[in-house]
Amino acid sequence: MSSALKDALTQFIEASPDGDNGIFPTGIDGLHIMRSTELKMPHAMIYRPALCVIVQGAKQLMLHDRVIDYAEMQALIISIELPASGRVIEASPEKPYIAISLEFDVGMMREVMEQLDTPPKPAGSARLGIFVEDLSQPLADCLARLTRLLATPKAIPVLYPAIMREICFWLLTGPNGGEVCKLVLPDGQTRRIADAIRLLRDNFAEPVRIEQLAAAARMSPSSFHQHFKTLTSMTPLQYQKQMRLLEARRLMVAGHANVESAAYRVGYESASQFSREYTRMFGTPPKRDVAEMRMAAE
Repeated sequence: MSSALKDALTQFIEASPDGDNGIFPTGIDGLHIMRSTELKMPHAMIYRPALCVIVQGAKQLMLHDRVIDYAEMQALIISIELPASGRVIEASPEKPYIAISLEFDVGMMREVMEQLDTPPKPAGSARLGIFVEDLSQPLADCLARLTRLLATPKAIPVLYPAIMREICFWLLTGPNGGEVCKLVLPDGQTRRIADAIRLLRDNFAEPVRIEQLAAAARMSPSSFHQHFKTLTSMTPLQYQKQMRLLEARRLMVAGHANVESAAYRVGYESASQFSREYTRMFGTPPKRDVAEMRMAAE
């Protein structure tokens, strides 16, 4: 099942002028192709709702107190914006890690769901907003066609929407359609928590007010806190802390701030507290971590 998709990704990478390792830019927003011939240290970032597929190798995702492994011809489906760390755990020059990820078009997902004769029913119990399933043949075919489409940029605006609609169809009618559909149900708990996360993201440097976040999610504070932790595996305060530290890291690596100014810009009142929490999250003090990241990028 993996041969067509693997061949399409390999051909794209070999034709790329950006080398044969790393994250490759594509002509489609939200579509990323990755290749690595070596194991990678954990890389923290904000994961957006997306379909992530490994064609060769294996990866591990660390989400606060959860660890999720997925490997060859498995799909990681993310239904809500989450700060997490990912690392490649299986790769070599002989058998490199190869993967593709595609961010969801929520509006298109909703349109497809509305056209289904028998739309999926949301799974009853709340669960973590990220899960792994085996990649189906129809989804593998869609991703292979999407990858081959990149060789003809003029065809992308014409053909990409149809392929994306097909991907939405197979996800909604697949074995986990009851989880995927939660992404688009306007009154569902996932969408309500997503609304609160958007508010938190847009104001992450401000003090957290649970009542305000709960109001954005149209829930009572106690219900909001419970559902937020179920979906993200962390409390709103822990979520905000990770967002702050990730943004501070981005500012420092880009050269837009030093340790002290980055701390204040993301909402910390104490640079020493910022340094302690930064070291706890990334395993290295800010100055050393930033220096190492800049060297790795050279």
